[in-house]
Amino acid sequence: MQEVSSVFSSNFAPMDYVTRSFENIDWVTLLLLGCLLCYAIAKYIYPKRFQEFMLLPVTNKYFLVLGKNTEIKHPFNVLLFLPQIVMFSLFIFLFVDAQETPIEKPLILFVQICAFYTMFVLAKFTIEKLVGTIFNLEILIDKYLHQKLSYRNLLAILIFIGNLIFFYIYKPSTLVLLISLGIIAILNTIALYATYKTNRQLIFSQLFYFILYLCALEISPYIILYKAFV
Repeated sequence: MQEVSSVFSSNFAPMDYVTRSFENIDWVTLLLLGCLLCYAIAKYIYPKRFQEFMLLPVTNKYFLVLGKNTEIKHPFNVLLFLPQIVMFSLFIFLFVDAQETPIEKPLILFVQICAFYTMFVLAKFTIEKLVGTIFNLEILIDKYLHQKLSYRNLLAILIFIGNLIFFYIYKPSTLVLLISLGIIAILNTIALYATYKTNRQLIFSQLFYFILYLCALEISPYIILYKAFV
């Protein structure tokens, strides 16, 4: 009887429970749904403009016809700029999350990243507009900023797809994120080249001032950020 009892107790001994932690990303889901809603509204209200916008990698008809209005405050640009802020901020958040140190308050960290990114972009835009006014480059700078914003908004759609994969399908390592960042940098460089090529006549007419602009406002800010955070 004692032997049977020992066998019974050994077979049904209390199990060693393994603690599993599930990261709450409900706020990420809401942000992604909000961005998707912005894209849907932009497509619904401006269907032709949105179609030409999505064809930017193939043709620049968007800038020649529907997007020739360089007013950055156009509702279509605003609807696409909001997801851009969220997508780039989420991508930066993934870099921080990939480190070994756990994040205690992820939502607060994301809000901080989002606020910093927004301030950086808006401050850079304001300074660029000011420099354009000082050097009498308003037409060139306005056109350049509009085209750069359009390409960044298009790039944000690609990052949107990447964020979906990284948050819900595959948790990326730092190496994977660095490779993704390299791809984004290459695509951004191609977009800048396309912008310069489109405006080459205006650029060559003001070449000296445009080179100063590039060094002061396109290269220096990123070098300063790199030195500050690395």
